[in-house]
Amino acid sequence: MTEPSFRAASLADLPNILELLTASGLPVAGVEAHVDSFLLAFQEGSLAACAGLERYGAAALLRSVAVATPHRRKGLGQRLVDQLIEIARADGIESLLLLTVTKTGYFERYGFQTISRAEVPAAVLNSVQFQGVCHASASVMRLDIHHSEGIQPGEHGSTQRRPADDSINTNAKGR
Repeated sequence: MTEPSFRAASLADLPNILELLTASGLPVAGVEAHVDSFLLAFQEGSLAACAGLERYGAAALLRSVAVATPHRRKGLGQRLVDQLIEIARADGIESLLLLTVTKTGYFERYGFQTISRAEVPAAVLNSVQFQGVCHASASVMRLDIHHSEGIQPGEHGSTQRRPADDSINTNAKGR
């Protein structure tokens, strides 16, 4: 199997992104408005994984982290999340938020902590994700970017310091 390739998404990628999110049981509302802030992973020429970043001032929402079933457990999601954290840091984002129903343990490895909805910045609360798309029982998690520099998930869920993976093209529009 060949090494995966990574790049920023464009509007032309929208149908494939929506198909992957739907197959993964994730919401698609609001994706089109932020498609230029998605990163994509391709394997054998097909979309294998995606993840998006919605910017709201000093905060951003990490959303739509999805990996196609045949490509799971290969580190594609981790590489996309790592790179989006680095993009957020480079763009001066102070806190990265997300909603999840089943993956709190996965995101805790990055340093995300569960918070109450009352702690979410107003601009993020007004996003499509928070306005009913994600189930009210979804956990809200936050990563304070300035406290997490250089911390990335290691093997077996531990954290270790390591440099960012520079192999992903970060020339996303809207940066």
